[in-house]
Amino acid sequence: MSAPGIDIRAGGLDDVDPILDFWVQAAEGTDRRDSADKVIALIERDPEALLIAELTGELVGTLIAGWDGWRAHLYRLAVHPAHRRKGIATRLLSAAEARFTTFGAFRADAMVLHDNTLAHPAWTAAGYSPQPEWSRWVKLLPREI
Repeated sequence: MSAPGIDIRAGGLDDVDPILDFWVQAAEGTDRRDSADKVIALIERDPEALLIAELTGELVGTLIAGWDGWRAHLYRLAVHPAHRRKGIATRLLSAAEARFTTFGAFRADAMVLHDNTLAHPAWTAAGYSPQPEWSRWVKLLPREI
């Protein structure tokens, strides 16, 4: 399906609270510690990284298209449950990939939870696949007080 009437734009500071609310209802459940401060820091560091999909002014999707100067990273692809399977994720991914191409990126990687099986077909349809050669290693850092 296509996504007629969908506008893709960069998120701004006025979008911070609506984005946080949106992620609660549209993103997979995780132990993430989303906060306004983190979203503000993202927007201030890279004003084009937070992509927002809107349908007649309503927030219906998000994607963080992060570029660290070396690699292209995709995070927080989320589409409102009432608007899934309408091509919104495809439009967001196309916008992110176009952004990365302008930087000379040759590959994008996506953070997709193993247990988020609802998302796997969407990523596969967009041409992404798990990379079997390695996995992400993590270490929790101390929290600021």
